[in-house]
Amino acid sequence: MIQVGQYNTLKVVKEVDFGMYLDGGEAGEILLPKRFVPKGLNEGDDVEVFIYHDSDNRLIATTQKPYAVAGEIALLKVVAKTNHGAFLDWGLMKDLFLPLSQQTERIYEDGFYLVRLYIDEQTGRIAATQRIERGLDNDNLTVKEKEAVDLLIYQKTDIGYKVIINNKHIGVLHYNEVFRDLEIGDKEKGFIKTIREDGKIDVSLGTLGYKKVESEADKILRLLHENNGYLPYHDKSDPEKIYAFFGISKKVFKMTTGALYKQRKIEFTQSGIKLIDN
Repeated sequence: MIQVGQYNTLKVVKEVDFGMYLDGGEAGEILLPKRFVPKGLNEGDDVEVFIYHDSDNRLIATTQKPYAVAGEIALLKVVAKTNHGAFLDWGLMKDLFLPLSQQTERIYEDGFYLVRLYIDEQTGRIAATQRIERGLDNDNLTVKEKEAVDLLIYQKTDIGYKVIINNKHIGVLHYNEVFRDLEIGDKEKGFIKTIREDGKIDVSLGTLGYKKVESEADKILRLLHENNGYLPYHDKSDPEKIYAFFGISKKVFKMTTGALYKQRKIEFTQSGIKLIDN
């Protein structure tokens, strides 16, 4: 069964002057235009392609990679507007349609907007919607506390950033967990910090606890070597200054330096940390 708006692996059934036809099963043969045929592809070979509809509403295959597939959320640029909706650049030759009925704010040409890609039930075509939260579910969670997840920065609120977790759930990244500038549409790695009884989720950036300590210890030692064995940072230093220099939160800095101290690789001074010559 062909999945529109997704990658499919299909078999080449015949070659023509303008491309190759692929076996689409019940959907019939699907054209892979010549410009997208990989070098060395022959009849009988399998090829991974993305399937969508062309301007004449025919299924078409491409080896181009869209910025997102059906079910995913992406930050896309508006390239044109009409009375019926807007067209978005999603990395393919044919632009993606954002219907007027699926817009939640005033749309401007050349602006960037977060949208979810979906299959329209009436036309079977892939389209975009700004009604992102309709596709998110915190009643049936697929994540657990301390689990590593993919995060997408969604909205800025009074307490922090709303984030989309694994394209499935919504959570909050509190401001006290953030030590650098974030923009709407940024993709980040993080982990589930807390799941509350009402299904609300708090997240943090980076990796969890001592897994992160292990990966940051070498960085601190390298920076010490590069700065004559001394760095003017300690547990009373400003969190933003620590993040600006090391790229880690103050909490992780303290955990990492504590581990290095126990290993007798550094010592603490009144004004910073110092490398121990072994």
